[in-house]
Amino acid sequence: MTVQKFSRQRQLIKEFLITRKDHPTADIVYQNVRMQNPNISLGTVYRNLTRLAENGEIIRLNVGDGSDHFDADISPHYHFVCCACGSVTDLDADPDQIDALNALAAEGFEGHVAGHITYFYGTCQNCTCSC
Repeated sequence: MTVQKFSRQRQLIKEFLITRKDHPTADIVYQNVRMQNPNISLGTVYRNLTRLAENGEIIRLNVGDGSDHFDADISPHYHFVCCACGSVTDLDADPDQIDALNALAAEGFEGHVAGHITYFYGTCQNCTCSC
C-alpha cells in the first residue's frame, strides 16, 4: 500500500462507502459526497476511488453492467448481482468455504492460488416477489 498524504475528499468518499452495503457506482458516490462538499468534481471522485482501490482500501467491482461499483468491505466475501434490477449485494459466506474453493482450484495446478473473485447472478428478493 502506498502512503498518501491526507485528503479530505478521499476521507469523505471512504466514509460514504463505509455506510453503504449496496455497492454504489462513482456517479452515486459523487452525488452523495457533493452534498457535504459542493466543490468536489466528478473527476476528483473518480481519481480518489481509483487510488483507494489501488491501495486496497476499497474494492472495485466490475459486474458486467458497464459501470464499476465500489465496496468498502475488503474482507473476503462474495457478491450477488440481480439480473432484473441490477442491484449488487453481499452474500454471507463462511470464510472456510472461501478458503476451500481456493484449495479446490489449486488441485492439479502447479502454481499458487492466492484468492478468487466470484459473482453470483439471479433475481433478488425484491424482484422475485414482484413477479
